[in-house]
Amino acid sequence: MLPSNDRLKETTVSTEHIFTGKVISLQVDTVQLPDRTSGKREIVKHPGAVAVLAIHNGRLLLVDQYRQAMGRCELEIPAGKLEPDEDAMEAARRELEEETGYKCGKLSLLHSFYTSPGFADEIIHLYWAEELMQGEASPDEDEFLEVIEATFEEAQQYISSGRISDAKTILAAYIWQQKLSIHNSNQGLR
Repeated sequence: MLPSNDRLKETTVSTEHIFTGKVISLQVDTVQLPDRTSGKREIVKHPGAVAVLAIHNGRLLLVDQYRQAMGRCELEIPAGKLEPDEDAMEAARRELEEETGYKCGKLSLLHSFYTSPGFADEIIHLYWAEELMQGEASPDEDEFLEVIEATFEEAQQYISSGRISDAKTILAAYIWQQKLSIHNSNQGLR
């Protein structure tokens, strides 16, 4: 990890809690800026989330789900928020099974990333699931979704058409592309 640039650091002077909900909370921080003036920062606090890149028989597992914030359905990789004190890897296993019905024999962390660091502290831990075994989905009681399996070409078409437009799923598709490219180049060496 690169060292932080302390010359740009902002110091929190005070925090005003505005809202606390089921998933997020909102606060306004008063900060001292590097030039010693003050500023306000609106911050969405989030418990963090997990997402799973899972390929079954050469197809990407996606869930089709209505997203109220977008006002439409969105195709996404299986994902969900972390429960308090929940291990991220166990949460990834849970979300994969709840949303798609698949269990995985092997799970590895690909990357952790912040979704919108300008105003939110949400971090998503993206996992690669292997050795998939089909079971039965059991989504949350307020979660209505359909499982879709897409080839790489279909996933690219979904991205181009805007059917897939969330960052975690686009990132997962590009990681899949990279893994396919590496696999194909290794096959050529044989």
